[in-house]
Amino acid sequence: MRQYKILIIEDSREIREGIQLLFRDERYQLLEAASGGKGLELFSDEIDLVVLDIMMPGISGLRTCEEIRKRSNVPILFLTAPVQESDRFIRFMTDGDDYLTKPFSYVELLARIKALLRDYAHKEKSASPQVSEAEFQSLVKEGDIVINEVHGEVMVNGVKKELSHTECLILLLLMKNPQKVFSTKEIYESVWREPFLHISDNTVMVHVRNLRKKIEDDPRNPKYIRNVRGKGYQFGADD
Repeated sequence: MRQYKILIIEDSREIREGIQLLFRDERYQLLEAASGGKGLELFSDEIDLVVLDIMMPGISGLRTCEEIRKRSNVPILFLTAPVQESDRFIRFMTDGDDYLTKPFSYVELLARIKALLRDYAHKEKSASPQVSEAEFQSLVKEGDIVINEVHGEVMVNGVKKELSHTECLILLLLMKNPQKVFSTKEIYESVWREPFLHISDNTVMVHVRNLRKKIEDDPRNPKYIRNVRGKGYQFGADD
C-alpha cells in the first residue's frame, strides 16, 4: 500500500501536534507548516492532500489555497472558525474539498481525510466516458440529467459536468428518490456514512450549494435541487 503524503498548514502548534499524534499509527507521511508562506514552499506534486487553516497571520489560508490551486487539484480540508462561511470561502469549496469547524474532533478529522483521499483516488481512476452495453443499466436518468454510475459522470442537457465524487453521490441519492424529501441528516448519513453531528448540517449545505452552481442555470432559483422549507432537499426535473 502506498504511503500518502499530507501537508498540514496550521499556525497553532497545539493542533499540529494533535494531528501528529492522531496519525502516529497511520500509513501517512506528514509535512508541517506554521504559515501559508512555508506551506507553499513545502507544497509539491508529491502532496496527496492539504489540511489548511483559513485564519493565519501573513498569507491567509484562502490566499494559500489560491496559489495551490494554480498548481494542483489535490483535495484540501479547510479548518475554519465557527460560522466562517464567506462567499470567498465558499468559492474554494469545490471538487472534493471539505471543511471542519474548530474546535473539531480529531477522530472526525481522520475520517474526513480518509474519505477525501478515497474520493480523489476514485476520480483519478475514472475511465473514459464511453458506455458499454453491459454498463447501460448503470445509467440513472431524471429529466435533463443523466448519471453514469460506473464512471461517476454527469451530463446535464447533453453537457458533461465535472462533479466531485461526494457531489455525485448527493445527486444520485436525490435522483433515485425523486418523490422523497431528504433532511440534511439523511443526506449526510447516506453519503458520508458517518453519524450526523451538529456541524454536519453546514457540510451538507456547502456541498449542495456547490452542486447547484455546477448543474443549475440559476443556482439561486434551482430547478433540480429544490429546498422544501423546514424539511430538506428534493430532486425536481419538471417545472
